[in-house]
Amino acid sequence: MNAFSPPFDLGVLPSVLDGGVAQRAALGMVVLATDQTLEPETAQLVRMPGVVPYVARLWNDADITPETLRAIQPRIAPATDLILPGCRLDVVGFGCTSATMVLGEETVFAEIRKARPGIACSTPITGALAAISAFGARRVGLLTPYVPEINLRIAAYFAGRGVHVSAMATFDRRDDLEVARIRVADIVDAARRMTAQGGFDMLFVSCTSLRVVEAVAEIEAATGIPVTSSNHAMIWHMLRTAGVDDTIADAGRLFTMGLAG
Repeated sequence: MNAFSPPFDLGVLPSVLDGGVAQRAALGMVVLATDQTLEPETAQLVRMPGVVPYVARLWNDADITPETLRAIQPRIAPATDLILPGCRLDVVGFGCTSATMVLGEETVFAEIRKARPGIACSTPITGALAAISAFGARRVGLLTPYVPEINLRIAAYFAGRGVHVSAMATFDRRDDLEVARIRVADIVDAARRMTAQGGFDMLFVSCTSLRVVEAVAEIEAATGIPVTSSNHAMIWHMLRTAGVDDTIADAGRLFTMGLAG
């Protein structure tokens, strides 16, 4: 048996700290436990060096009702607290459109800031409103998978912020796990059907579980109007809020624009 021979020890070597992998921007994201789409769509859009999304999951019921959405509120702050404790974040986004509408943006922001005081915040609704402002849209079409009651609540929420929803339609899927499996082709077809009826100058496809990002440019080409979705709008708003103004040519018109004002 060989006797132990200690290795040659070079001692402590010099090292310099840089900005890390998120040198340009660190994006915090609170994602629902049942959501299958927000993370892969974020990866499709956030592909610029030095910009990194960091995610924490929040438990939720797969059944989408006003009651289950309200139950999410006390879980927002603890989930936010799990995102890189002690490290810099530039913005935190809460990834649920319908819960934001039921709770209100201000309530969601207040819950996020319990864990991250003073942080810039976003939600799909916040992003959609910013996109509507950037496009100067006056009448909005709303396509969702929600029960009709939630659609009406979203239309009323937008109306309270000066945005007129002039047409809406739904796939009426009440299970969030099913929403993520709605075919992209059906979303494109629904957008075409709605636009053919006219009456609006921008389309918002609501729900973070719907797969829309890959089809935004296609829908815009087919309909001739600006299009955004929950994930598409929130990610754009988070990037712009964090000072990332990169243009993404194949991601639809919104990603060639900055925040209005």
